[in-house]
Amino acid sequence: MRLRQTRSLVLAAAVAVAVSACATTTSPTGRTQVVGGVSQQQLDQMGEQAFAEMKAQKAQTTDARQRAYAACVVNAIVRELPPAWQQRYRWESAVFVDNSPNAFALPGGKVGLYTGIFTVARNQDQLAGVISHEIGHVLANHHNERITRQVGAQGALQVAGAILGSRYEQGIGDAAMQGGSILAQTGFLLPGSRVQEAEADVVGQQLMARAGFDPRASVGLWENMIKASGGNRSPEWLSTHPEPQARLAEMNQRATTLMPEYESARAAGKRPNCG
Repeated sequence: MRLRQTRSLVLAAAVAVAVSACATTTSPTGRTQVVGGVSQQQLDQMGEQAFAEMKAQKAQTTDARQRAYAACVVNAIVRELPPAWQQRYRWESAVFVDNSPNAFALPGGKVGLYTGIFTVARNQDQLAGVISHEIGHVLANHHNERITRQVGAQGALQVAGAILGSRYEQGIGDAAMQGGSILAQTGFLLPGSRVQEAEADVVGQQLMARAGFDPRASVGLWENMIKASGGNRSPEWLSTHPEPQARLAEMNQRATTLMPEYESARAAGKRPNCG
C-alpha cells in the first residue's frame, strides 16, 4: 500500500476512534449531530468566561440608545426560544466599539454586537436577522458540535502521527500530522461549519418571524453584508460560510414560506418597536 493511502486510512480510522465515545443528538432542523466533547455546564462556563473577558478587554459603547436597541431586539428573539432555554440563562447583551460589522452569541446566554453591525443592519428587522442567526447557533448546539469535532480531529492527528511515526520513522509521522491538520480543517471541520451556518439561517429566520420581525429582511441584510465586504471572500471549499448567491436565494424562498407565521405573530400582538 502506498504511503499516501496509508496516511488517509490511518487518519480516517483515528477520527472514528476519537469521536466514537461522543453522543449523538438531533438539531432543530432534524440533522444528526455528534456532541459531548464538553458538558453543557462546561460549555456555559466557557461562554460566560469568554464574554466576561471580552467586556474587560474591549470598550463598550457609551451610546445608551444603541444598548437599548440591541437589548430590545435580543429580548424579543429570546422570548421565542423554548421555555428551557429562557429559564436556563440570564440572557445578556453588550455592544462593543468596533467598526467590523459583526455579532456573536455564546453558550451561557451571551450576545455581543460590534458597533459596525449598525452600518449593515439598517433597521430593526435586519438587526433581528443578525441576532436571531447568532442565537440560532446556540440553540442548535453548534458550539458543542464544533468543539467535539475539534477534539476528535486533534486526538485523531496525534494517533495518526504516533502510528505512522512508529512504522515509517518519526519524520514521516510529523509530516503526516502537519498534512493531517490541513486535511482536518478542509475536509472535516470546515464543511461542518458551512452546514452550521446554513442551519443557523433556517433557525434564525424562524425565530425572527415568530417574534414579529419580517423574515424577508434577512435577504437585505446579507446583501448589505456582501456589499460591505467588497465581494472579497475565500473559495467556498475553504470558507465557513455558504456561497453568497445560493444563500440569498435560499433565504428569499424560506422567507416566503414564513410569511404566514410572521403575519400570525403580528396579529397576535407581537410588534417589536425597538428602533
